[in-house]
Amino acid sequence: MSAATYTFLGPEGTFTEAALLQVPGAADAQRVPCTNVNTALERVRQGEADAAMVPIENSVEGGVTATLDAIATGQELRIVREALVPITFVLVARPGVGLSDIKRISTHGHAWAQCRLWVDANLPGVDYMPGSSTAAAAMGLLDEDAPYEAAICGPLVAAGQSGLNVLAEDIGDVPDAVTRFILVGRPGALPERTGADKTTVVVPLPEDHPGALMEILDQFASRGVNLSRIESRPTGQYLGHYFFSIDADGHAADSRVADALAGLHRISPATRFLGSYARADMQPAVVAPHTSDAAFASAHAWVDSILKGQ
Repeated sequence: MSAATYTFLGPEGTFTEAALLQVPGAADAQRVPCTNVNTALERVRQGEADAAMVPIENSVEGGVTATLDAIATGQELRIVREALVPITFVLVARPGVGLSDIKRISTHGHAWAQCRLWVDANLPGVDYMPGSSTAAAAMGLLDEDAPYEAAICGPLVAAGQSGLNVLAEDIGDVPDAVTRFILVGRPGALPERTGADKTTVVVPLPEDHPGALMEILDQFASRGVNLSRIESRPTGQYLGHYFFSIDADGHAADSRVADALAGLHRISPATRFLGSYARADMQPAVVAPHTSDAAFASAHAWVDSILKGQ
C-alpha cells in the first residue's frame, strides 16, 4: 500500500508541519507544503492528497479566519483529528544585522499579534510587513534584496536556517500560547468515539430575527451539550448575513449530540457537519445523567410504549 500524502500550510519548518508530525506515520509520508490554506485543502478535494493539516484556532488570537471560511464552503470536507502545538517565537536576522539596524519586521499576522508588546518595548517604531507564514518570512531573509531586516518565526525554523542569527528568544507576549490544528480529509467513515470527542459544525443563520441565535444555541443547551467554541463569520453574500462555526463536546454517535444535530438541521437545513473526532487533550465530556445515552434510550422506549398502547 502506498504511503499517505499530506498537505500543510508551509513552507517546511512551520508550526503546522510540527502539528502534522504528531500524526502517526506522517514522518515517513509525503508532506507537501502549500502557500495558503485554500491550496492545501483544494488538493485534498481534488484527490491529490489524503488529508491537509491547517491551523484553526489560537489561544491568543482566536479563530483562524482563512481556515474557518475555507472549510465552511465548497466541496465538503471532514475533520478527522486535531493537534495542539505550544507556540514560541524568536527574532532572526542575517549575520551582521543587530537590533539597532532593524526598521522592518516580517512574519505571519497571528505571530505579529502575539509579539507586539515585545516589539513595542524593544524595537519601537519598526514597521510590520505581512508574511504568508512565519517560516516564509524567515526564509525570505536569505534573499539579500529582502525588503525587511528581521523576521519573527519558530525556533525550528531558526535552527534549520544556518544563514540566520537569532537575535532574541521567547519573544511572545503570552508564555503559554497554544495553536490548535486540524487534519482535514474527504468525507468517509467517522473516527470511533472515545468518550473524549469533539464535533464541529457550521450553521448558517437562515433568517435574522430576534432570538435566532438563541434557537441555535438551545439545540445544544436543552440536550446538555457543552460548546467549547462558537464564532460568527460573514457569508460574503450581503452585509449582516452570517454563519456560526461551532465546536461541541461529544461525538455524533452520542445520543445527545445526534439529537442536537437533528434539531439544528430542522432550524437550518444548510447546516454543514464537519466531523466528530478525538480531542487532542483527551478530556472526557461531562455528561449529566439525564442526557446520557441510557437516558435517551429509556425516554424513546417510554414514548414507544405509549404509542403501542402499553
